[in-house]
Amino acid sequence: MSARIIRMRGIEPPLSAPAYEVRTRRHGPGDTEIEVWQLPSPASPHLTAPTRIAGLRGRNLDLVEHRVLRRLSQAGIRFSGREADRKEGHRIDEDVALMLGLLFRVLAPMRSRENMRAVAEGIEAMGREEAAYWLGMAMHRKNPRRVLTALRYLLTGPKHS
Repeated sequence: MSARIIRMRGIEPPLSAPAYEVRTRRHGPGDTEIEVWQLPSPASPHLTAPTRIAGLRGRNLDLVEHRVLRRLSQAGIRFSGREADRKEGHRIDEDVALMLGLLFRVLAPMRSRENMRAVAEGIEAMGREEAAYWLGMAMHRKNPRRVLTALRYLLTGPKHS
């Protein structure tokens, strides 16, 4: 029994979890892009190079940037405001990566501010398992646009006339 406990203590949780990174790129004044990348790690041996999960830029990012920055600051990540730092990257944990990846993928084609707000609130209210389910469906299905459209319909609710 003690050998079993010693063997379990030898497993380090950070090595058994996938590695993610959030990257910002400044294209100009007031034009920032935020992306979520999955990095190669022992938990994902099929990855040989960083893989882009999702990204958001422009008007759609401007509408939810305060939510994204709040979530990142809760995770202990702060971006420098220096113009010299055109690109920045920070490691993030899986929960934040799931939420941001799903949020960016769902919001990218949207135009309605009211619907974008409803979708962002719905994704923030999701649990880890639900966000992982939807992001996995959006990344690995044959028609990911259908999955994202279904999620948008679920989160925006019925239209009231």
